Amino acid sequence: MNQIADGFCFGEGPRWFEGLLWFSDMLGEAVHTVTLCGSMTTVPIPGHAPSGLGFCPDGCLLVASTEKRQLLHYDGEELTGFADLARLAHANLGDLVIDEHGRAYVGSQARSGGVIIRVDRDRSARVVAAGLDFPNGMVITPDGGTLIVAESLGRRLTAYRIDLAGNLHDRRIFADGLTAAPDGIALDADGGVWAAMTLGGRFDRIVEGGEVTDSIDMEGRAAIACALGGPERRTLFLLSSPDAYPERLIGTKDSRVDTVTVDVPGAGRP
Repeated sequence: MNQIADGFCFGEGPRWFEGLLWFSDMLGEAVHTVTLCGSMTTVPIPGHAPSGLGFCPDGCLLVASTEKRQLLHYDGEELTGFADLARLAHANLGDLVIDEHGRAYVGSQARSGGVIIRVDRDRSARVVAAGLDFPNGMVITPDGGTLIVAESLGRRLTAYRIDLAGNLHDRRIFADGLTAAPDGIALDADGGVWAAMTLGGRFDRIVEGGEVTDSIDMEGRAAIACALGGPERRTLFLLSSPDAYPERLIGTKDSRVDTVTVDVPGAGRP
């Protein structure tokens, strides 16, 4: 395991895009980028607690503002409001994933009765899934036909079929009875899901049905989120913190990004 970044408060929402790992610093009101060599830059997000990130087909970045329940738009120069989701989201926003058509799927993290909201390119929004137990990390399969979401309090991964209009149907269990709460997730080319098992202090690779094929121990740290990237998408980026609860980390800068090389490359979105 190789550490490439530290000195931030609470990292979330890692995304590999154009040679950089992008991730939110939820308590630091910022989005950071880091190269594989460890060179960091910062995009300030003043007045917001950023969480989920996603890149649109035109290369612009959408940022979930957790507590304000808004999507923000960053074009490389200016940060502006994109969509206000407060009327649909009755709990803070969490992760998001953007499909090939530019539709954003955003989780609202109610402990029960959580929802996934779809935000279209015209900025219209609607609830497309409900009844989730704290929806967290999300991925979309390479064919664009399936969305998988981590239900943290449900300790499961749940899958939906995506129709041509972007609606979610045919809810099913991908993996249930997990031994810890899953947070951020990443999909590989063999259909395995790398999941941050937050309170378990590890990252597990889980296949459909629930078998754990690989596990990375974070040695007492909370596993927060992960992403597959690098030149061949064989670099697994691991975001961890000293504590799983952000409110306990206010004012600290002890979160970090580590990397490991995996055999199966990343696939799908993000």
